[in-house]
Amino acid sequence: MTDALGWRLKLGVVTPSVNTVVQPEYDDMRPRGVTNHIARIHIADWVTDDDNDFAGLVGDIDRGVDDAVARVLTCEPDCVVLGVSIEAVWGDPEAGNGIQERLRARFGAGLRLVHAGDAIPAALRAVGVDDGPIGVLTPYQPGSEPHLRAFVESCGYDLHSAVHLRCPTAVQIAHTTGETIRRELSALAEKRPRAIVQFGANMAVGRIAAEAEQWLGLPVLAVNTATYWYALRSNGIEDQAEGFGRLMAHH
Repeated sequence: MTDALGWRLKLGVVTPSVNTVVQPEYDDMRPRGVTNHIARIHIADWVTDDDNDFAGLVGDIDRGVDDAVARVLTCEPDCVVLGVSIEAVWGDPEAGNGIQERLRARFGAGLRLVHAGDAIPAALRAVGVDDGPIGVLTPYQPGSEPHLRAFVESCGYDLHSAVHLRCPTAVQIAHTTGETIRRELSALAEKRPRAIVQFGANMAVGRIAAEAEQWLGLPVLAVNTATYWYALRSNGIEDQAEGFGRLMAHH
């Protein structure tokens, strides 16, 4: 029998227990007949005010992914969405694919994983940015930049400039103000990248990015928007939506 509410698509979403942004942003973008089912990756609210602590946070998330996936698979989703961005590129530009293979080895070859490592380059191509300089905004510590640079370059782009907001704890990433985000997007735009990409799934940028595209005159891709868009499109859901930028509205 077809699920009464998720009759078009059921998405299993795994995101850290400290994350308060992925679930509401994904739900705001959810088309009729698509349902999001959240499993929490249990982690502590890490203090992340230096690079070593931030690396510890990423490791903590990675160790919890498999159990969260095990829980969400019990509702029989059509695919699993990794609602955390840095893990998909940490230590290896292909880290997201490595996670998928690890999960398939445990849960079966049919498991499908959507993650930021695939979603971001697909989103950039969709908005017409095939190469060139990219600006990046993150809530992370500067030690994340080599990982992000390796990822961006592996996708065929140049990491032109980056702003890291150095949020002091994992929970406080979600406390980043719209004023701060708008200011730093403007600063990145002054360096004339072809597009700006935001990492950090616990930072609420989706609607701000849509606004910023209007006054900056270039694509601004929030990671939650790109990941959810990719989850929909890779499952044959072509519904468009206003309020989350040109990616969701036109592609």
